[in-house]
Amino acid sequence: MKDKRILYVSSEVVPYLPENDISSTAFEAPKLINAAGGQTRIFMPRFGNINERRHQLHEVIRLSGMNLVINDLDMPLIIKVASIPKERMQVYFIDNEDYFKRKATFSDEDGELFEDNDERAIFFAKGVIETVKKLNWSPDIIHVHGWMSSLLPMYLRHYYGNEPLFSESKIVTSIYNQSFDGALDEDMKKKVLFDGIEDDAIAHLDNPTYSNILKVAIDNSDGLVIGSEEISEDLKAYIEKLDLPTLPYIKREEMSNAYQTYYLKDILNEEED
Repeated sequence: MKDKRILYVSSEVVPYLPENDISSTAFEAPKLINAAGGQTRIFMPRFGNINERRHQLHEVIRLSGMNLVINDLDMPLIIKVASIPKERMQVYFIDNEDYFKRKATFSDEDGELFEDNDERAIFFAKGVIETVKKLNWSPDIIHVHGWMSSLLPMYLRHYYGNEPLFSESKIVTSIYNQSFDGALDEDMKKKVLFDGIEDDAIAHLDNPTYSNILKVAIDNSDGLVIGSEEISEDLKAYIEKLDLPTLPYIKREEMSNAYQTYYLKDILNEEED
């Protein structure tokens, strides 16, 4: 993996949020790639329940300051950064006062999903891509984790499709069993269509359930990783119909060799060193 550039985009990363399949993998995978000589960048939302003082987040003025248009509204993009202790890894945080100030991740204290989770997902996807453009950092692989990251593959293919920085980038999506009940805002599809995305690319968003949002990511990916021991039968059946290189569930202690082989041989079509 020497000198390969891998962008990790995750809704959750330890140590900033509690440990689960997503947050742990989004930490362990870049750690092992760094150890193998690769280059990584990690992006996640700056949720309000992340302790900025404890984790020493600070705003990157040169990257902040632009507005992203979400459903015909200008929403300021703030970029913060922190370093994971004892690791040579930086994490970039996508922030916005309206979307990420509340002291929670996806739902309120009663367990109800936030009404603007759809807009938060749109903002996060576009925010990551715009920030990577400002960094002028061209990734070989973009690896997406968690449903709030799941619009990024579609935006990269259909909204930023002519962006030279990503012309050679391959997209990998990890599939987990951390879902949500019900669906996001029924107008989610209209908000994405506002960006000029063609209807065919987001047909699944007619009903933006967890499975359907993941299907939008799957449809725009070059490969898949099964990130949990069990995933929904709906997604399992959908994946089985496709001809995408898929890495089955791997225990954490076996990830290093499996991920490197998968990235190089199955995604980049290169021989291992």
